[in-house]
Amino acid sequence: MNLSDLCTQTLALVQEVAVFISNELGKVETIEVKAEQFNNLVSYVDKTSEQKLIAGLSEILPGSVFLAEEQTTEQAQGEWRWIIDPLDGTTNFLHQLPCFAISVGLEHHGEMVLGVVHEISRSESFYGWKNGGAYLNGKRIQVSQRNGLKEALISTGFPYHDFNRIEAYQKVSEYLMRNTRGIRRWGAAAVDLAYVACGRYDLFFEYHLQPWDVAAGGLLILEAGGQVSDFQGGKEKCWTGEEMLAGSPQVMAEIKGVFAEYFG
Repeated sequence: MNLSDLCTQTLALVQEVAVFISNELGKVETIEVKAEQFNNLVSYVDKTSEQKLIAGLSEILPGSVFLAEEQTTEQAQGEWRWIIDPLDGTTNFLHQLPCFAISVGLEHHGEMVLGVVHEISRSESFYGWKNGGAYLNGKRIQVSQRNGLKEALISTGFPYHDFNRIEAYQKVSEYLMRNTRGIRRWGAAAVDLAYVACGRYDLFFEYHLQPWDVAAGGLLILEAGGQVSDFQGGKEKCWTGEEMLAGSPQVMAEIKGVFAEYFG
């Protein structure tokens, strides 16, 4: 399988679907928005985007299976599996805030091998494949080379479903506020991870995410020379989205002990 060619085809499809999403910005009526659970909004745009992606990816890689947020197709296990968030940052999109994206990852026998994150507002395409590097609009990217936490800018996502670990989250946040250049919150985890991959952020952390939030972005960070783990330094929980800690090697080395302490 030529992952480079596969990535080129996937990127073209994602950019095509992004045009559809852009054209729908500001058109969604409140009555058309469904709250699948508290603070988890979905509209026809999410579902239509997902359907378009699944149709196109099925042609690009026949026989592949899908894990997709809106579950518009059967969720299955297989040799080649696409992991899709058709509109990451739905709340931003519905409120017309400028940070929302399409995220498409591909795994082979359970290992991430390809990732595309297209941030729609700025028309920025982040993409990469296993052992092929990571790119932004055709230019090679890498994680930041800043000298540790004191120079680091941090990204996170606020808890909005699972508040059982809010005390630990607040303690870690306070530590980072006191020891870094600051914390930002976009509301689109795939974009946060892509920004780590290209060096805009130095570290990202969040818990209670889903595989489609982290699949593509996590692969981009690895291909850009960064690291991903869960809060204890392992791998099991990070690719499920349960816990994601990602950043440049120098910042990760400095911060892992703090997360292990507070979330242990």
